[in-house]
Amino acid sequence: MMFTLRRQVEFQHCDPAGIVFYPRYFEMISAAVERFFTDHLGKSFAEMHLTEKFGVPTARIEVDFRSPSRLEDWLDLSVAVARVGRSSVELAITCACAGTPRFEARSTLVYVDLTTGKPRSWPDGLRAALGSELTESETQDV
Repeated sequence: MMFTLRRQVEFQHCDPAGIVFYPRYFEMISAAVERFFTDHLGKSFAEMHLTEKFGVPTARIEVDFRSPSRLEDWLDLSVAVARVGRSSVELAITCACAGTPRFEARSTLVYVDLTTGKPRSWPDGLRAALGSELTESETQDV
């Protein structure tokens, strides 16, 4: 399954030519991942970080940029689970405008105990939610 966040390119995202300045895409990716956890998996970052003292920092991200986005474009940022590990998850993130690809990304997040800074195994409920997002053709790393 895939989660999609729709957002419009704002002036704050653009360089003087009105084209998205590429670091702003990383902010959009972060927002899409946060909404994926909150809206799709039912686990808010506020609950994880502030109450439970766990987080999911990005350990790796790789992006292929396809075409520029411009001021007032409507972007569809889609997040899908590509792999679930003991304490990590790899997400496939795509961005398109009216069906035209803008970028594709792979991002690895690690479930971390914020008090120690050490990776921890996914809690059963969250691991099950992430695993249920995998398609039959995708493999799960146990």
